[in-house]
Amino acid sequence: MAQPEQADSAATQQLQEIVVKAPKVIRKADMDIYHPSESAVGNSRNGMQLLGNLMIPSLTVDDALGSIRAAGQDVQLRINGRPSTIDQVRALLPETIKRVEWIDNPGLRYGGATYVLNIIVTNPTAGGSLMAMAKPALNMAWGFYMADAKVNTGRSQWEVGANFKLTEGTKTHRDYHETFTYADGTSLTRNETSRGGELDNSFSNVWASYNYIKPDTTVFVAEFGLFQKLSDRFLYNGLLSLSDGSDDLLLTDSHGDKGSTPSLSLYWQQNFRHRQMLIVNFNSSFYFGRSYSDYIEQLPAQPSPLNDIHTDIHDSNQAYAVEADYIKNWQNGRLTAGASYTANRNRSEYRNLGGDIFHQRQDKVYFFAEYFHRFGKWTATAGMGAQYTRFVFTETGLGNSSWSPRPQATVTYALNQNHNFRLNFTSWQSTPSLAETNIVPQQLDGFQWRVGNQNLKTANSYMLTFRYGFNLPRVSGSFGVRAFTSPNAITPMLYWEGERLITSYENSRGLQNVSFFLAPQIEIVPGWLNAGGYLQYRMERMRGTGYTHHNNAWSGNASIQLTHWGFVLSGQYMRAQRDLWGEKISWGEDLNIIELCYNWRAWQFGAGVIMPFGKYDQGSMSLSKWNRNEQHMRIDMRMPYITVNYNLQWGRQKQGAHKLVDVSADADRSTAGGR
Repeated sequence: MAQPEQADSAATQQLQEIVVKAPKVIRKADMDIYHPSESAVGNSRNGMQLLGNLMIPSLTVDDALGSIRAAGQDVQLRINGRPSTIDQVRALLPETIKRVEWIDNPGLRYGGATYVLNIIVTNPTAGGSLMAMAKPALNMAWGFYMADAKVNTGRSQWEVGANFKLTEGTKTHRDYHETFTYADGTSLTRNETSRGGELDNSFSNVWASYNYIKPDTTVFVAEFGLFQKLSDRFLYNGLLSLSDGSDDLLLTDSHGDKGSTPSLSLYWQQNFRHRQMLIVNFNSSFYFGRSYSDYIEQLPAQPSPLNDIHTDIHDSNQAYAVEADYIKNWQNGRLTAGASYTANRNRSEYRNLGGDIFHQRQDKVYFFAEYFHRFGKWTATAGMGAQYTRFVFTETGLGNSSWSPRPQATVTYALNQNHNFRLNFTSWQSTPSLAETNIVPQQLDGFQWRVGNQNLKTANSYMLTFRYGFNLPRVSGSFGVRAFTSPNAITPMLYWEGERLITSYENSRGLQNVSFFLAPQIEIVPGWLNAGGYLQYRMERMRGTGYTHHNNAWSGNASIQLTHWGFVLSGQYMRAQRDLWGEKISWGEDLNIIELCYNWRAWQFGAGVIMPFGKYDQGSMSLSKWNRNEQHMRIDMRMPYITVNYNLQWGRQKQGAHKLVDVSADADRSTAGGR
């Protein structure tokens, strides 16, 4: 040991830097996992922007208009397993997002959701944070503003935030024509020539939360929110021409609603030995507001209208929900079982009918158990749920109740990490809404009325999906086929009652459709230029009382993003899905957006244009033999805007709460009649 050290006879070589690069997407048996890249995080100033920068192929993230959708359907958003809102996702710091889980075959615990996006958040590196954003338009009264702050002390975290969305006096008009066919075979055509209109849609939202976390043992969360719809008004003016030779009529059609929705959520999670967990969640919300509509037909230069229809409904509605889940994990398996109860208590006062009051009670009980197991390259999930629904109307004593099974199963085969195949079967139930069961007659125009149906039953839906997911050099994505049926879907139904055309609701003879989809993501220039999109072609058939209709249509979205030197140039195109429901085909917004942003330290500055190309269109088409019509809502949406984002972080921050389940309690609301 005392001998002098001898030099190593082998020549010394310095190794080159080793770079380990993970795939963009990791495909698991029950989800696809996306890990944000350093570039995606660095070019984002909030959670919405990070989701957009991930460019998940089938997902449409619209930060400018505040929406997240997939294949034309709503997406259930979750943060660390608990259902969350777009506001809560936007308030996330990009640096805290560890991964994003994209679930296109949600299990029974997700309550019938079509898609689930779960954002996993880890410990931030600061003891507090402040986030602020402003996005005003330059040519109209439109904008979005938000601020959120978090402070941590020991095992506790406090958060408070608010936002405000402004849309006021936006100029709009509609193209509308319709043909009525009476029971005796005669017909009447009405063409509407637009004389302009306005759109208001402004709201505010404030929230506060407290959470206590004892790692690996206990999580407690308390959240309070207040959503205030300040103004939601649609006003149309037109000139109505009738085919029977009568004089043209001046038309005013206005409807809207406003109100307050306070909410409270309490969550408790306790971990036990042997990888067991118990989760209990309580949620409640209240709605106090009004819904109204005004429809006026008047001869020019005449002081008295021919038709003056006014509806004014005041709601005081409540919703309560509680859920308890038990989770047990083994090395290759997982058991999840739970039960929930949801109660809705609705009270509607019709001021236009002398103060008539309408009460509705809804109760829903849900039980489920689901087991997941891994067999080498194969995995399987199977479960069964049972739902009991009951609704009753105090004034009439009428109502309905039913038990419905909810089976679900998934089988996945992973050839390797880059290729997998999945077959999924799922089912869910839909209970009749307050508007669909409301038997108070509402007049829509000179001879159209709407009346609910208190004999409706809970509707069942079933879906079977086969999907192939792949990762290739510079290209990843999925394609597959989806089959859907709802054999007793709740849909509108039209019929004549004397001189009145009544719109009511029925359990139809069913909707069936088949969809083919392709969702690629392409790395055109690594680290600089990426593109992604979703393309779907759907064939569907709808059957109801006295009709059978078919609809074939394509929809999708495409996005492209160029990133370099702190600049981000992005473009989006979205073609809305054409949905057949009952005897109506309706579609949402067809949009395109271009935006350029620059990131500097904690700031982000940007500018963009909504609808730089084409014409804004949102509308519907009725296929009923009694009333064939087509409506297009037009807005001058060529809207330039600027955006400023700021993130400030300090100290050492506590980890946010990890809620694994959450139960929803959304207070129902009335809908005033309107054409």
